[in-house]
Amino acid sequence: MFQNDTLRNVLYIDLTNKSYSVRSRQELFEQYIGGSGVAIQLLLEECPPDAPPLGASNPIIFAVGPLNGFYPLASKTVAMFKSPHTKNLGESHCGGRSSIALRLAGLGAVVIKGKSPKPIYIAIHGPKVYFKDADALWGMESSFTAGRILRENEPGAGLRTIMRIGRAGENLVTYAGVTTETYRHFGRLGLGAVFGSKNLKALVISGKGSLPVKEKKQYRKLYKQIYDDSVKSELMKKYHDLGTPENVMPLNKIGGLPIKNLNRTSSGQAYSLSGENFAQNYLGRRLACSHCPVGCIHIAALREPYEDEPYFYKTSMISYDYEPIYAIGFMLGGNSPEGYLKLMDKIEAWGLDVMSTGVVLAWATEAYQKGIISSKETGGIQLKWNDYPSYMQATRKIVERSNDFYHCLGQGVHAAASKYGGSDFALTYGGNEMPGYHTGPASHIGYLAGARHSHLDNAGYSIDQKELAKNDLTPAQLGDKILEEERWRQILSSLVVCFFARAIYKPALVSETLRTLGYCLEQENLFQVGKKIHSEKYRFKKQCGFSLDKLSFPERIFQTDTPAGKLDKNYMKETINHIWEKI
Repeated sequence: MFQNDTLRNVLYIDLTNKSYSVRSRQELFEQYIGGSGVAIQLLLEECPPDAPPLGASNPIIFAVGPLNGFYPLASKTVAMFKSPHTKNLGESHCGGRSSIALRLAGLGAVVIKGKSPKPIYIAIHGPKVYFKDADALWGMESSFTAGRILRENEPGAGLRTIMRIGRAGENLVTYAGVTTETYRHFGRLGLGAVFGSKNLKALVISGKGSLPVKEKKQYRKLYKQIYDDSVKSELMKKYHDLGTPENVMPLNKIGGLPIKNLNRTSSGQAYSLSGENFAQNYLGRRLACSHCPVGCIHIAALREPYEDEPYFYKTSMISYDYEPIYAIGFMLGGNSPEGYLKLMDKIEAWGLDVMSTGVVLAWATEAYQKGIISSKETGGIQLKWNDYPSYMQATRKIVERSNDFYHCLGQGVHAAASKYGGSDFALTYGGNEMPGYHTGPASHIGYLAGARHSHLDNAGYSIDQKELAKNDLTPAQLGDKILEEERWRQILSSLVVCFFARAIYKPALVSETLRTLGYCLEQENLFQVGKKIHSEKYRFKKQCGFSLDKLSFPERIFQTDTPAGKLDKNYMKETINHIWEKI
């Protein structure tokens, strides 16, 4: 590690006492690189095994890595905490400006502990930390408004990040997220609820520090190489042109697109919510995370007349990505871009994780249609596929936790199905709702076995598509492939590099980039560190009582064909057992 690199600095904040201190943790960053590697160590240090997820003893940890601020596509910040949604490891990644803001503030990580007796927000400006009253921000209808007020009242414009929660986080919905820079999020697993439980409305970070480079000539050479690979790559061009919604039509074509709570996997109307249609008819602008030349963030411009002034129009700028389109588009039987965008806008304003919200609403719709729940539970709302006004009402009730049913929906599909029934079509993995890929066995095994129960943990969906033609992997071989990919991704999320850049940041290049910054980690050492970080995540999960052999797959996935045909339950269980033995 380069001697003058401030990455080693960890800021510890105590909300209860409104105090803070900075400690050098060079040994952590030298052993575990940064990002996920350092964050899991800090979580193990600071979070007691029996800590209530919504209690004062559950810490919030943010961490960045050595490549943040230096190389293209190294643009993410890692958050770690004990998840109120799954009751074990909570890990979420976010782009935007957060990683650069932390680096320029002279920090590699932040640990937030305790609970404020009243709503506050924290402002970190370089070496100083301020605890500020947030009574006026608490309870606002929209997190966008709270962000606007903070932008107007805090210094550091252009260099800062503003993280804040909406009403969902304040009301402790267990899949509430944290919004940064309006269109980026720490989405899954309930970080917003942990903020809310601490009466922490927002976190502002800015700094004006500089970053040292050890080997400047080689650094410039590698920077240009990575930049050129980023802008000339055909895959990156797709992300720029269409964004992640470019996945819609290929998945629909092969029959891997979950529709109506996974009752179907393809639709003749898929084009209406495709990247191609949004780009042609709704695209308003493209955005990029700091230090990223790709610009995969796509923002739609939705033009609507005012209700009381039909001759005047307002234009709303609303983000669209594949996972939200899957969750509140196809999973809800949707085929209306306008319906999707209006619901998306409200979900963003209220501060919910959109993937969990969509799967929750899809389960509730099927439960309503099958008579498992009725208008008594829904408060008179008749849940029907593609009925966006009803979904808007139901989502508001989830945020407000307006009765016992919506309070339960605010804890996720697993909690709702456990209480009301309908477990056979509850699409949940270890408590986390299903991502948007029904491509074969590896995708679902990946969701269940992944440390975060996320499609990004190990890209099982990608393994499915590569192996479709052969389909001859034994359970042990498939388990090893999933483990190998997830362990390598621990390195990428410790650097912290966007997973979209995984085809660029191969092991040899990673070692070279680190060398220019004063690190000495050869390829073989990287793989060992990745394995260790993965093991440490599972050590935390096990301390929380987690065990893979206690989990099961949703029954619905065995009823609906994948591109590889019907799934074999025994084959998948054998694969899970193999993975569990190796963890």
